[in-house]
Amino acid sequence: MRSSMRQQSMHQSTDQMFHVDFHSFVEKENTNTNLELASEFGLSLRDVRALKHKLGRN
Repeated sequence: MRSSMRQQSMHQSTDQMFHVDFHSFVEKENTNTNLELASEFGLSLRDVRALKHKLGRN
């Protein structure tokens, strides 16, 4: 089945928020501090906190 460019971009945007791979973020979240996560993924500390909140973790 064919999909349009808009459908493909919507699918890609649900997989990644802040252009971060969730699987690698979850793996590293347990061992790294917020500052280390921010520098690893190129985010601000506020973005790291928002991402953790979206994932349901505090």
